[in-house]
Amino acid sequence: MSQVRIDLNADLGEGYGSWPMGDDDAMLAVVTTANIACGGHAGDPTTMRAALAAAAARGVAVTAHVAYPDLLGFGRRFLDIAPAELTDQVIAQTGVLQAMARVEGARVGGVKPHGALYTALAHHETQAAAVVEALRLLGDLPLVAAPGSVVADRAAGEGIEVVLEGFADRAYTADGTLVPRREPGAVLAGAEQVAAQALSIATEGRVRTRDGEQIPLEVASICLHGDTPGAVELARAVRARLEGAGVEVTAAR
Repeated sequence: MSQVRIDLNADLGEGYGSWPMGDDDAMLAVVTTANIACGGHAGDPTTMRAALAAAAARGVAVTAHVAYPDLLGFGRRFLDIAPAELTDQVIAQTGVLQAMARVEGARVGGVKPHGALYTALAHHETQAAAVVEALRLLGDLPLVAAPGSVVADRAAGEGIEVVLEGFADRAYTADGTLVPRREPGAVLAGAEQVAAQALSIATEGRVRTRDGEQIPLEVASICLHGDTPGAVELARAVRARLEGAGVEVTAAR
């Protein structure tokens, strides 16, 4: 029987100017992929470069964490953005991070949408098409997305590599989508609960919903949010639980 392998990713580089967000250095000692904000919801050039340098020094893989252009709302508000504009935003945000990565000897190995954009791409056909068009124009960059999402299916149909991911620190609904952040219990905070959910996803390919139902969730990567209170402790608990169960924690590609 082959060993179970899973990527552990976190959303990092989410500061802006003089305002830091989370402990990137500590998270980079635990995770295997860093989704680095690139100017849409957070991340100025200096913050991006610092996050890339730290990731490169740790040998951590990097994806571009693209978002709606919404610094004020931290990318957690839906924007009814024109498709062409959304395509250009994904290209521009990814391109900035790629330029910074070259300076630091790093490589952007994929694109992961953030926040409200990630949520919309589960069902929004027009916005999904706009993001896939950006990926097509960018070339050989995989998409990180939720299983069963419209954007994942559309990207795969276009021959774009898709890395499916689940969340250790978010609650799920019966249809496999995330419980909206505005609802109670949407973000899991206890280390035991978060680590147990990560282990179930990695080794059993399933997750317990907020209603107690077990649903399939087969993924190659598990996400932890760097801005969750106690994120570093949660990440350490997750990695320890996974490795204690014999799971190999390694970057998806």
